[in-house]
Amino acid sequence: MQVVNFILAGLLMIAFALGLRLALRPQRGSTWGPLLVAIWGIGLLGAGIFVTDPVSGYPPGTPAVLLNPTAHGALHDQISVVGFLALTAACFVFTYRFARQGERGWAFYSAVTGILFPVGIVLASAAFSQNQSLVAFGGLLQRITVTIGWTWLTLLAVHLLKPLTEYYIETKGDLAPMKR
Repeated sequence: MQVVNFILAGLLMIAFALGLRLALRPQRGSTWGPLLVAIWGIGLLGAGIFVTDPVSGYPPGTPAVLLNPTAHGALHDQISVVGFLALTAACFVFTYRFARQGERGWAFYSAVTGILFPVGIVLASAAFSQNQSLVAFGGLLQRITVTIGWTWLTLLAVHLLKPLTEYYIETKGDLAPMKR
């Protein structure tokens, strides 16, 4: 089920990146922001294709520490890191874009997300590596971190969709190029 989750989420993120590119052209952030979101999507695809190794006694019967990681597990981790870095960088690309446009609230939110997301990933990774003070919280840290990233992406989509929707309604469906 999680493999399907990763693959569908990756495909949807790539589609979202294409939509971002179209919605932002020719403004700042219209190239790098969508490209980094697409790389996040590719990372999700890779995480689905290359299944992670069991860890921390899950599923039941699995040792706490895996002594011989599989190639699939190593690829899952490496591709995921590239995706995490891309999403973090996307946050800062949009921080810059929003700051230049005077959208201070969105600039701040994007910057905070760009800080919290990698910090959460590092903490979750430490927990999954059996750090004694964090191991019991690995899954929780991972889910909180992923929620931070997905919430930012969702709210970004809603934020950027609103002006397009208003324009579409004002022009009674005419999708002629819009000036922002």
